[in-house]
Amino acid sequence: MADAKVIPFDDDRSRARRRPPGRAEGEAAAVRALPGPQQGPQGPQGPEEVPGGGGREAGADGAAGEASGGDAGVEAGAGASAGGWERRLAGGLAFLRRRITGDYEVDEFGYDEELTDQVLMSLLRPLYEKYFRVEVKGVENIPAEGGALIVANHSGTLPLDGLMMQVAVHDHHPAGRHLRLLAADLVFVLPVVNELARKAGHTLACAEDAERLLRAGEIVGVMPEGFKGIGKPFGERYKLQRFGRGGFVSTALRAGVPIVPCSIVGAEEIYPMVGNAKTLARLLGLPYFPLTPTFPWLGPLGALPLPTKWTIQFGEPIPTDSFAPEAAEDPMLMFNLTDQVREQIQHTLYKLLVQRRSVFF
Repeated sequence: MADAKVIPFDDDRSRARRRPPGRAEGEAAAVRALPGPQQGPQGPQGPEEVPGGGGREAGADGAAGEASGGDAGVEAGAGASAGGWERRLAGGLAFLRRRITGDYEVDEFGYDEELTDQVLMSLLRPLYEKYFRVEVKGVENIPAEGGALIVANHSGTLPLDGLMMQVAVHDHHPAGRHLRLLAADLVFVLPVVNELARKAGHTLACAEDAERLLRAGEIVGVMPEGFKGIGKPFGERYKLQRFGRGGFVSTALRAGVPIVPCSIVGAEEIYPMVGNAKTLARLLGLPYFPLTPTFPWLGPLGALPLPTKWTIQFGEPIPTDSFAPEAAEDPMLMFNLTDQVREQIQHTLYKLLVQRRSVFF
């Protein structure tokens, strides 16, 4: 099997968007006029010129022509539908051939844009649209081009909020941008999860990788609460935990990119964590072992998340390009900016909770 091509991260080709042809072109080809002479509604010999009731016969012929024309339209529609399925099948087979032969591209972080767009997003989209029914607000606050750092709250026992945020940016942003999430070390030591995370564009939560992505014009997502946020008890829901030491602010300052606060409501209730089996967590090497009203009491069925209604709101961006390069080393500035981002996320969470009618609707 051939090896996958590795694209240098700073290569312009890695930034190019590989998009299918526009739908308008396909539609224009489908409605092209049929060959042959085009006649008006009345032929060269009118009904009054046909003796012996020829007008009635002509009318019957016209009705038959209309019927045959309708049948032809139905047949044309069926042919177009069949052609659509053939194109999808051909595209799927071509995709499989590229996967088998290794004829696809990844960047130096392992990000596979084609696999993400055609497979991973398609798997996440039903969960996003039908199960959690995510409502997105303020997506226009994410820049159409260039780098930006999205900072969001973290919750829900399992990190589904990061994946839903990734779908929100990809599907709702006018430029169809991709979100590159910074993930914890645990993600990259788990089998299968490690490979999928790399393919989806996630990378280790370290300042060096984040800065390289931002300088290359990527949208990077970070959840500074980490395990403290995702594994907090249900009684502390929607109360932000400490945002670390402000490393994300320092990274944004060095790259000169805006910080976009993001507030996610609905994830806290998918797995109400009422307890933590700490001894079992230590034995398994996990940061926590959640106990919920359904897990582990109902077995695998208890691992299903509750179908809560989500809202993801992207706030006004906080610019950083006006600061001097040495500002990234100023601890007071980092503290102030970190506190500003945290307060903006917390305030938006409270506002969304007040506006929410129900956890599930």
